[in-house]
Amino acid sequence: MQQDSINTLRDQPIRPQKLLINNKSIDAVEQKTFDVISPIDGRVITSIPRGGEMDVNLAVRAARKAFESGVWSNATPSFRKQVLQRWADLIEAHALEIAVLGVRDNGTEIGMAYKAEPLSAVGTFRYFAEAIDKIYGEIAPTLNTTLGLIHREPVGVVGAIVPWNFPLMIGAWKLAPALAAGNSVVLKPSEDASLGLLKIAELAVQAGMPAGVLNIVTGLGIEAGASLALHNDVDVLVFTGSGNVGRQLLEYSAQSNLKRVYLELGGKSPNIVFADAPNLDIAAKTSTLGIFRNAGQVCVAGSRLLIEEPIYDEFLDKVCNHGASLRIGDPLNLETDVGAINSGRQLERCQGFIQRALDEGAHCLIGGQALHQESGGFYMQPTIFDRVTQNMELAREEVFGPVLAVSKFTDADEALSIANDSVYGLASAVWTSNLSLAHRMVRGIRSGLVHVNCYGGADITVPLGGVGQSGNGHDKSMHAFDKYSDLKTAWIQLS
Repeated sequence: MQQDSINTLRDQPIRPQKLLINNKSIDAVEQKTFDVISPIDGRVITSIPRGGEMDVNLAVRAARKAFESGVWSNATPSFRKQVLQRWADLIEAHALEIAVLGVRDNGTEIGMAYKAEPLSAVGTFRYFAEAIDKIYGEIAPTLNTTLGLIHREPVGVVGAIVPWNFPLMIGAWKLAPALAAGNSVVLKPSEDASLGLLKIAELAVQAGMPAGVLNIVTGLGIEAGASLALHNDVDVLVFTGSGNVGRQLLEYSAQSNLKRVYLELGGKSPNIVFADAPNLDIAAKTSTLGIFRNAGQVCVAGSRLLIEEPIYDEFLDKVCNHGASLRIGDPLNLETDVGAINSGRQLERCQGFIQRALDEGAHCLIGGQALHQESGGFYMQPTIFDRVTQNMELAREEVFGPVLAVSKFTDADEALSIANDSVYGLASAVWTSNLSLAHRMVRGIRSGLVHVNCYGGADITVPLGGVGQSGNGHDKSMHAFDKYSDLKTAWIQLS
């Protein structure tokens, strides 16, 4: 990846976008659109359709027709595998173009976006493509006079709503297992980051995806998203985003057909550093990136740093120094460490958290200010607060921005108490050289993911899912198939 190649792509005009329904690129029924504003400089770069209920109805109808026809749901595993592999190959071939397009849309620094978006999606599609012909049914241990067979079948039509922070990575976590299992999908991207998903949907058609199997409806959450969640012909709904929206989707399920709803709702992840951490410099640098990469707009971000008392001042100084040294700016510059906040609305939200933290008595060590306002874009300094107590908003609520809350603990019991004093439970980390202590913390922390002596990097082979108000169900790994498959029992009398 060369800067010259990025510069060639960064200013290319982007044509007005369209919906993808039944393998056709079409306008919204009501012809409504809205502008796409780049967080890099605040400029309008294109428009996308403002789809609504009628568009969702068309997409679900196409998905149901495709599913019932069996063109995909009853296709041979080898056929589905070949299509998904061709799709992955096409995404890989266009990876830089897709990455730059996505950065222009959501502001993630290009060095991270290239790997975490198109290349991550490529790996996910290949993983689940390879899994298609390696999933078997079961034979129950019954009497010799009966035969109990347990079949796995696709659920039907899957509705997927994905966020703006890593739309391709998270979108692939939904699309790949849902399609590999034989379902049809209607995807609603975030209105703040639709361009990359629309691009890879075009490539899916080129790869041979049958008409109606994959449909994309862009639009507002309160319009297109709500219509998808309320639709009586959607069998399963999967969502990554905020807790408030997740609650609304559960209500929509109850108001409609009681569709199953699987939610990944973010967190307030504790990053716990013991005095015997194997390398404090590495731990400090990794912890800094664990909260500030992608400007803190990461669902598993280590937004609560818990430091053992004997090393508190030393370690906090290291983290502050790393945070202050990060280069914040143009996300399409390879030398940038931290890119843009996704939108002006999100920047205002982050600044609101900072002001309230100050009002509650937290101490701001570094950061706290918006940057590069002359550019027209949305940028913010990495911000670190200490003297954060458990009753403060900053210790309890997800900022989803580059803001770190730091606390002190005296022993493992207190660390566990602070870590688990949260309604969330998505991710966490422990830094220690003591194997027994590491295992104790892994067992004791209530979260779906516990890093030990690292932060981030868990690949597609392991599941990601939360407990508490971080949601339910799992993305990634073979466990993801559980959301997109039904079990059917055949009970056969032999004599």
